Amino acid sequence: MTDWFDIRFWTYDFINPEVLWLLLLAPLLIAFRFWRNNKRSSLTFSAPSRELETISDSTQQVLPFLSTLLFALAITGIIFGIAQPYRLSEEEEFQKKYSEGIDIVLAVDISVSMLARDFKPNRLEAAKNVAAEFIANRPNDRIGLVVYEGEAFTQCPSTTDHRILLESLKNVEAGVLNTNRTAIGMGLGLAVARLRSDELKSKVVILMSDGVSNAGDIDPVTAAELAKAKGVRVYTIGVGSKGTAPMPVNTPFGIRYQQMQVDIDEEALTRVAQMTGGEYFRATDETSLREIYQTIDTMEKTKVNVLEYRVDPPVKAIPFYVFALVLLTGGFIVSQTIEKRVV
Repeated sequence: MTDWFDIRFWTYDFINPEVLWLLLLAPLLIAFRFWRNNKRSSLTFSAPSRELETISDSTQQVLPFLSTLLFALAITGIIFGIAQPYRLSEEEEFQKKYSEGIDIVLAVDISVSMLARDFKPNRLEAAKNVAAEFIANRPNDRIGLVVYEGEAFTQCPSTTDHRILLESLKNVEAGVLNTNRTAIGMGLGLAVARLRSDELKSKVVILMSDGVSNAGDIDPVTAAELAKAKGVRVYTIGVGSKGTAPMPVNTPFGIRYQQMQVDIDEEALTRVAQMTGGEYFRATDETSLREIYQTIDTMEKTKVNVLEYRVDPPVKAIPFYVFALVLLTGGFIVSQTIEKRVV
């Protein structure tokens, strides 16, 4: 509906506002009757009737318009009935959040320590579950997935086809490179490189790690400088409970779990986030990790003020049609009786 037809009648709006242009027929009908009556009044009558002599001049001028007025009001009633008015009973302004389409890359640490069982069933599976929920809530965004331990590689290029992304996320496993090392700078650097240089204004990396950067050709701060230069915001998440946690350890009898100290380079992760305009979070269990993703989801949506109207149901058209029928009947009676006597 164009603004040309955005017609408002006091506190009412209309489902079919364009019909209201037909209201111009009412004054046109009255104008036509006025012209016709003036033309008729210019005629002279050689023998006026006695009934006509008893009627005053003012009455002779008013009566011919009575039926026309009734017909015009009837037309108005029919038009309002077709337009279907409804009342704007309340105005509500609220803040609505929406995503304009953001380019996001998830950088997930897949070192063996991500199999620690301070999360259920382990850190990596909990991270995958929460990330899948985050992806499902961002249908307008282009999202990619980078994984890293001693090296980094692209698990899924940035895409809006989230089915492929979720399938790639599902197949992520810990310790596939068998390096037993963590290259946070390499993971961040590759994630930044995977963000495309195109029309999407907001570019974000969400980097998750449960350890200390001890490998790779790029250190975390250098990678953060690259992200800052490209206008990329980096949110970092330290994953692991505080104190000790059951960690996987290779033994001659296979992988065994031992209580070991949780060591996360929070200083480096905090600095990376601050340098790029992001924020550092610490997740100590799956619940807090989910809350962190929800916070990031909220922060990466634009807020706009939206004016919303709460409306009552449309006014029923039947009363308008009944009103029009009564007026049409009255106009017909006047035109066939009183006016004939006058004319």
